[in-house]
Amino acid sequence: MSSVFPLRFRRLSESSLVFANEAGQFFKSNDRFLERLDNEKLTKSDQEFLFDHAMASRRAGDINEMSYLHRLASRLRPPTDLSYVILVPTLRCDLACSYCQVSRAAINAKGFDWSDETLLNVKSYLSKSVSKRIQVEFQGGEPTLRLDLMSQIMDFCREHFEESRFIICTNLSVVNEAFVDIISAEDVFVSSSLDGSPDLHRKQRTNTKSQTDEFFKNFSRVGELIGDRLSALPTLDSKNLPAPSDFLDTFDHYNMRSVFLRPVVYHGFARKRHPTSKDHQSVWQKFYEACIYEMIARNIGETSDFYEEYYLTLILKRLLRPGEDNHIDLRSPNWLGYDHQLIDYDGRIYPSDEARMMARTGQVDLSIGDVFAGLDEEKRGALQGRAFNALDPWCSQCPYQAACGSDPIDDLARHGRADVPKPATAYCQKHLHIFDFAMKLIYSEDKKNQHSLALWLGLPSPIFLGDVLQ
Repeated sequence: MSSVFPLRFRRLSESSLVFANEAGQFFKSNDRFLERLDNEKLTKSDQEFLFDHAMASRRAGDINEMSYLHRLASRLRPPTDLSYVILVPTLRCDLACSYCQVSRAAINAKGFDWSDETLLNVKSYLSKSVSKRIQVEFQGGEPTLRLDLMSQIMDFCREHFEESRFIICTNLSVVNEAFVDIISAEDVFVSSSLDGSPDLHRKQRTNTKSQTDEFFKNFSRVGELIGDRLSALPTLDSKNLPAPSDFLDTFDHYNMRSVFLRPVVYHGFARKRHPTSKDHQSVWQKFYEACIYEMIARNIGETSDFYEEYYLTLILKRLLRPGEDNHIDLRSPNWLGYDHQLIDYDGRIYPSDEARMMARTGQVDLSIGDVFAGLDEEKRGALQGRAFNALDPWCSQCPYQAACGSDPIDDLARHGRADVPKPATAYCQKHLHIFDFAMKLIYSEDKKNQHSLALWLGLPSPIFLGDVLQ
């Protein structure tokens, strides 16, 4: 008889359940199999299925056990050197977006930019903390207000590291020749907010028609200049959601097919103007699924320039490919403040942007040092206790645990504590929904769904991806 590796399960529908082991291998079955498993009365066909799918071994050290351990190890990652850094050279901004989380400083405010001393110490800190490769994301405020500081950091990184990549997060309210000169370099990418139609974008961000018209003119110009190095991220209010078809038409107009669907986040100062963002899961989930199905409908016949939702594609890859763990919100252990850090306008270092927001609103100081004195290893170490979901009593029972992550900073921001039972957290509710939805697509026999799955996963042709034990 085979020895079955421990299984977790979750109900997908009235008649089906998904089972998974700790390494993340999964299959779909039913209550009859669950009863046989629970009573230790597996049939011969049960045992053969589990062994053939490397979910059971017949003897210690056989190929299935080695495969299981290899997959399990591939789901984990040790802490690594700093390679991704968010830099905030200024907190000043020329807009007042309704969902701004970090409380901008007025455009003419003093004391909210890097000083010469701060810039010097940022360079020194990076040279000591980064080894070979670095990705720098400039945020604010509005970072293009200090093109001079960005240029100096770019020149420094290109000189000191083997490989550099830069992302400028900007509202594109001003596109002058100095900015155009910076983004002409092939290692520079631009990310801006595009919330949908001009009317919706104006309500949430630009406020006036003239500012809105200027944004869309600049957005078009930058897209023509740098092509697919321009990306757009929507931030949507669950109380004012667009029709999925109209929303995608806007992105299609700018030849953008990969969309990261994001609701207003209940962080920082956004919670004051969008208090309902704390509990909007049911409304958002319906909109999210409707957008995905609209994308699938538009993908019929597409072979290259297809629609996708960035995060769903990431979830699918996490489910199906051990080792896909480059997204900070979707990995375990998360190792907060190791390979990913934020350096604020005052030189303080945070493990994430959300941690910065909490400090700005006076909730709790999660900074882990500054560029003048260096890291506070004791504070950084204290953050790791809740950054490993395999140690959580709720997560350890979930079939998606191996593909999911942990975000104690989000739990702290919403609940004031990091030990809230996972099912009560927004992080868990969000991810359970997307994982369940991904499973629904994986096990769908609809040819349209299979076609889009193949496109999203880079497969040569549609293929049924899910294993089923009857």
